[in-house]
Amino acid sequence: MHHGIHIEHLSKRYGQGDTAVLALKDVNLHVAPGEVVGLIGPSGSGKSTLLKCLGAVIDPTSGRMTLGEETIFNDGRWQVRDLRALRRDKIGFVFQAPYLIPFLNVIDNVALLPMLAGMPDAPARAQALELLTALDVQHRAQAMPSQLSGGEQQRVAIARGLVNRPPVILADEPTAPLDSERALAVVRILNAMAQQYQTAIIVVTHDEKIIPTFQRIYHIRDGQTHEEAGQGRSV
Repeated sequence: MHHGIHIEHLSKRYGQGDTAVLALKDVNLHVAPGEVVGLIGPSGSGKSTLLKCLGAVIDPTSGRMTLGEETIFNDGRWQVRDLRALRRDKIGFVFQAPYLIPFLNVIDNVALLPMLAGMPDAPARAQALELLTALDVQHRAQAMPSQLSGGEQQRVAIARGLVNRPPVILADEPTAPLDSERALAVVRILNAMAQQYQTAIIVVTHDEKIIPTFQRIYHIRDGQTHEEAGQGRSV
């Protein structure tokens, strides 16, 4: 079985007839387990549409998407009954803004997802603390989000995206608010996580600081992807 992320001939059409707009046309993209791939392209190129299709947030028009061992979309329809469970259990999201819950402390922000997935409190918190430690923010575990710096908030948000050990992580501009040193630290963490948990990670980015770190890059232009080898400089 293929693991990772496989997208074949994916298209997304908005509207009908003469007013129809093809946001994605025949997108093909593959990310192996343990691989971090960059997705770059101008605004309006289809990047966010592609992420939303992959994240089961919007419906593609045609094509096929496979996450891990499961084909989740094929023949114009979802193959999964419970898309909310799919998003919760199979996909880690890391956004440009941290979106931490303001009235929960750091460890509870991270432990919330495994708890919602049915894990008892103590192991959920232990798993959260393990990730916060890997991200070097464990000393802030009891702090409230408002007490954190922007860089700390972002690292907590990354911990939350990874805590369910999803087979797939979709990161949308995860380093946008960070300075160079922190941005590269985040890339290091994503690479380490990819290898340790055999996660397939897509990073949508405009950040020139981190683009040289990818082994492979997909450029998206006018709704179509073009693959190229990255520089793959280690950080």
